Amino acid sequence: MPRAPAHTYRVRFGRALCGDLDAASEREWLVPDGLGGYAMGTVGGLRTRRYHGLLIVATRPPAGRMLGLAAIDPILIIGERRIPLAVHEWSSGAIDPNGHVHLESFELVEGLPRWRWTFGDVAIEREIAMDHGRASVAIIHRVLRAPGPVSLELHPLCTWRDVHGERFANGAPAVDVAADGFLFEDAYRVAGAGYVAGGEWYRGVHYRVEAERGLGATEDLWHAGHFAVQLEPGEAHELVAWAGAPGIPPRRPAAIFAKARHRSGAVIATAHAVDEVDRLLAVAADQFIVEGPTVVAGYPWFGEWSRDTMTSYEGLFLDTGRHEEGRKLLLRAAQTLSEGMLANTSDTGESEYNSADATLWFLHAVGRHVQRTGDHELAAELSTAMRDVIEHHLAGTRYGIKVDPTDSLLRQGADGVALTWMDALVDGRPVTQRAGKAVEINALWINALATVATLEERLKHDTTDLRRLAQLARESFKHHFLSPSGCADVVDPDNLQVRPNCLLAISLPHAPVLEASVVRIAGAELLTSLGLRSLSPSDPAYRGLHRGGVSARDAAYHEGTVWPWMVGPYVEAALRTGIQVTGVLDGLEQHLWEWGLGSVSETADGDAPHRATGCPMQAWSVAEVIRARRMLRTRAATTRQLVPAP
Repeated sequence: MPRAPAHTYRVRFGRALCGDLDAASEREWLVPDGLGGYAMGTVGGLRTRRYHGLLIVATRPPAGRMLGLAAIDPILIIGERRIPLAVHEWSSGAIDPNGHVHLESFELVEGLPRWRWTFGDVAIEREIAMDHGRASVAIIHRVLRAPGPVSLELHPLCTWRDVHGERFANGAPAVDVAADGFLFEDAYRVAGAGYVAGGEWYRGVHYRVEAERGLGATEDLWHAGHFAVQLEPGEAHELVAWAGAPGIPPRRPAAIFAKARHRSGAVIATAHAVDEVDRLLAVAADQFIVEGPTVVAGYPWFGEWSRDTMTSYEGLFLDTGRHEEGRKLLLRAAQTLSEGMLANTSDTGESEYNSADATLWFLHAVGRHVQRTGDHELAAELSTAMRDVIEHHLAGTRYGIKVDPTDSLLRQGADGVALTWMDALVDGRPVTQRAGKAVEINALWINALATVATLEERLKHDTTDLRRLAQLARESFKHHFLSPSGCADVVDPDNLQVRPNCLLAISLPHAPVLEASVVRIAGAELLTSLGLRSLSPSDPAYRGLHRGGVSARDAAYHEGTVWPWMVGPYVEAALRTGIQVTGVLDGLEQHLWEWGLGSVSETADGDAPHRATGCPMQAWSVAEVIRARRMLRTRAATTRQLVPAP
C-alpha cells in the first residue's frame, strides 16, 4: 500500500446523539484485527449484544470466535465521589443506577473510535485500536482538562466463551496475577500500570438487542480487580490486552495506534478516495478483508461465505485498488472446488457445498479481475478449473444442479435446501426455495459461459461449444422468462413474484436482456432509500418487518426485507436502460452515520422508515455501494465530456 496521506480522516457525531442514551446505543462501532477477531460496541458504551467486547479472538479464522475481555469500565474519582463513565443494563432491564458523566462527543478518527466525557471542569478521553494481524487491543484513557491531578480506576470485566453463547457464574475462573495485570484462563492477558488484584462475579448483565432477537440475553462476567492511577492534565493511562502465544509480548499501545492510523491512511490512498463517503467506505471495506486473504461476510456473527465474497469481489478489491490481494483470494478459492462447486461456507467447521450461485459469482469475479487489470496469467492459471465448473454443471452436480439439454438453462433444487441467495430456513424447511430455473441463476450461468469463452479465446483456446451453449441459453432465457407483464422470478415451475433478482439479467457484463420495463417495475415496487425489497409489498406473502425471534426473522428474511447490496445491480441496470437514478444512493450514504457507523447494514425493514436489521456491518452491502458510486461517478464524468463547450 502507498504511504498514508498527511491529512487526518475524522468523522464526528453530534452532541444531540451523544446525549440520548437510547440513540447512542443503537449506533455501533467496529475495530477488526485483520484475523476475523474484533473489538465492537456502541457509541453510548452500553453493551447491547452478546457480541460486544474489547477482545474477540478468532480461534478458527475467520468464523470461530471467542469473547475474552468484555469491557473496561472507567470510574472517575473526585474527592469522595466515584463517577462511572460506563453504563450497564442488568437483567431487570434497568440501567446501572450509579449514573454516568456526560458523553460530550464521539468520533471516528482514521477509523478508530474516540470518546470524550466531561464532568464539571474535568474532561476524559478514551481511544481504542487493534494491532492488525494480531489478537491484541490497546485502550488509552487521557485527561484532557482538569484543575489538578485526577484519580481514575479501570475495571476489567472478563469471560472466555463462544461469541454466540453465554456464560454464568460457576466457581472462580483461573486468573494468574502479575505485577502489571493478569492472565485469564490461559487464554489472554490484560496489562497496564497500577493493577490491583481482585475478583468477583457481576451477575445478570443484560443485552437488550439479543432479547429483541429472541436469543439468550443475560450472562455473568468476572470482575478481575482494577487498575488505579492518578493522572495530571495531559497524561494518559495505556492498557493492552492480547491473546496468543504467551511468550510473545504485545506492541506498546502507542505503537498499535500509530500502526492503525497509518494503515487507515494507506487504505484510503489505495482506494483513491475523493470525499468523506469514499473514505468511510474504503475503511469499511478493509474491515472485511482478513488474513488468507478471505472475506468476513458480516460483523459481528458471520464468517466466510463464498457467495458473499464473490458477489462483493469487485467492490471490495477492484474498486479499492487491492488487485494483488484479490488475485490471491481467487486462487485460494479455486482450491475448494469440488464437483464443479465452490465451498460456500465452513462456519460450522466443515466445508458446505450448498449454493447454486457462489460458483457462478466466482467465474464472474475472475472475469471482472482480468477485464479490469489485464491479468491474463490469472486466466491461464484458472483455465482448467473454470472449464471443469462448466463441465460439471452440464453433466449435473449436487442438489439437482444441472443444465437442461433442451434449452441450456440451469435447473437447481432439492428437498429441504435453498440454494440461491434467498436461503432462509424455518424449522428446517426453505422459506423461498425457488427450485426450478431461477432467473438470477440463469443470468449468472449465461454470464459464466460468455465470461469463460472470452477468457479462453484470449488464451487461443477453442470456444465453439461454449459460444453455442451461451447463445442457446440466451435465446431460451428471453423465451421463458420475459413476458409483456415483466420478468418471471422462476420458471419450470413458474413463479411470477416481483423480486429484484431479474435485475441481474440486465446488469451483468454478459446480461441476456436489456429491458427497461423490468427496471421500472423494480424501481416502482422494490426500491427504497436503503436498497431493494426482496418482494413486492403487493404480494400476499410480503412481510414488512424483519423483527422478532429467530423464526419470525427468518420467515421475513426474503419476503419483503430490504437488501442494500441489490442497489448495485439496480444502478447498473438503470444506467444501461437509460432510467434516471438521481439521488438513489442518498439514503444509503446517510445510513453510514445511522447504525453500523461508517458501514452499511445487511438488511432493513421493508416498511418505512426502513429501520436497519441483521448485521450492522455487511460486506456485500458495502461493496455494492462502493461499486454503485463508482458507476455513477464514471457516468457523470462521461456525460461532462460529451457536453460541448459553450
